[in-house]
Amino acid sequence: MQISTDIIQQLREKTGCGMMDCKKALTEAKGDMEKAADLLRQKGLASLAKRAERVAAQGVVASYIHPGDKIGVLLEVNCESDFVARGDDFKNFTKELALQVAAQNPQYLTRDEVPAGILDHELDILKAQAKQEGKPEKAIEKITTGRMEKFYSEMCLMDQVYIRDPKKTIKDLWGELSAKIGENIVVRRFTRYQLGEKS
Repeated sequence: MQISTDIIQQLREKTGCGMMDCKKALTEAKGDMEKAADLLRQKGLASLAKRAERVAAQGVVASYIHPGDKIGVLLEVNCESDFVARGDDFKNFTKELALQVAAQNPQYLTRDEVPAGILDHELDILKAQAKQEGKPEKAIEKITTGRMEKFYSEMCLMDQVYIRDPKKTIKDLWGELSAKIGENIVVRRFTRYQLGEKS
C-alpha cells in the first residue's frame, strides 16, 4: 500500500514521532490514522517525542574492549536521573550499544549527522549505478531512495539492525528502554578504536 507524504506528515504532527516511525505505523495500520497513532503509543514512541523535550543531564560513559584487545569503544548515554543511570536496564542498554558499535562500526550516530557532501556523493553513485543497470528514468529516484535507506542502516548507529535481534533496529531498542523507564534517554556520542587505524 502506498502511503502519501502528506498523511505521514499529519501523523508526525499529531504524535511528534519521526517520519520513518510514522510511515511504518501507517503501513501496518493500512493507512488508518487513528490505528497508526495507537500503534505508536503502544510502542511507546508517541510519549517518547514528548519526553525528548526533557533535559537528560545524568548518565554514563561506558567502555568496551573486545577480546583480543584490538577494538575498543567509548560511549556516552544520558538520562534524566542518577537513579536510572545506576539501574540494570540502563547499564545493559549502554553495554549492548557498545557491543553494537564494536561489531558493526557505524560512522555516525543518526542520519542527521551525515555530512551533506557525503550524502550528495552517495546519491550520485547510486543514481549512476541505477542508470548503468538500465533502470527507467522514472524509477531511478525511487530505487535511489531505497538504496539510501540501506546506506543509513549500515552507516548510522540508530538505523542499524540490532546484532542480537534482526527484527529490531537500535532505535527500536532505545524506544523500548525509554518507554520502560519513563525517562528521556539520549545516546550522545561514541568513539570506536581499532588497533593500527587512525581515528
